[in-house]
Amino acid sequence: MLRVLTTALAILAVAPILAPAPAQAAVKKKPVRRKLPPKPIAKPVVAAAPAIVVPGGFMTPKAVVLRNLTPAEAEANAIWNVRAALNVAALQCQFSRFLRTVNNYNDMLKHHGDELMAAQTTMLGHFRKQAKTRGASSFDQYTTRTYNSYSTLDAQYRFCDVAGWVGRRVLALPKGQLRRTAMAEAGEVRAALAYQALSPGLAVVAIQPLLLPPFEPADEVAEAQR
Repeated sequence: MLRVLTTALAILAVAPILAPAPAQAAVKKKPVRRKLPPKPIAKPVVAAAPAIVVPGGFMTPKAVVLRNLTPAEAEANAIWNVRAALNVAALQCQFSRFLRTVNNYNDMLKHHGDELMAAQTTMLGHFRKQAKTRGASSFDQYTTRTYNSYSTLDAQYRFCDVAGWVGRRVLALPKGQLRRTAMAEAGEVRAALAYQALSPGLAVVAIQPLLLPPFEPADEVAEAQR
């Protein structure tokens, strides 16, 4: 009996120790990846359009706009605008003799009189075509509004300066050639009506009040020093 027990123990000691087999092989699971939200698409940065600033102060008049003009009527309108601008300059710009606005206007009437009369006839025909029997009165209103559209205090100095140069250039043109440059000259005078701030020397600056220390009568100061 002892021999059998000893033999059994020797067999167990020599036999390798085997790990018990698992009841069920472990199933490998794939890692679950979380879905990330789509990245927002960056929109291209579009620069904001600059604000359109219309030049002119509150006293700058607007130009007279006419519709349905033929090419000949558009030229006549430009010539009439040049005449109106130089006429207003002759009245408002006499503060400087160097501008010669009075002489420029009077000499233009003589030098380009034929074209001025033709422009008047063309514009009168335009308003008679548009207003029928009221054509003459409509032309008079148009003339008055055109003259008033060049009268301003907001840009008088610049307007007078440009009108002086335009008057010189108009007189340098041969007779019958005013229509060739009238549109450009009228546009330049109109642009001169844009408002410009006064130079620092002419600008009015509000003076801030100066705070002074409290004033004490001399007798009270002498009494306090005793």
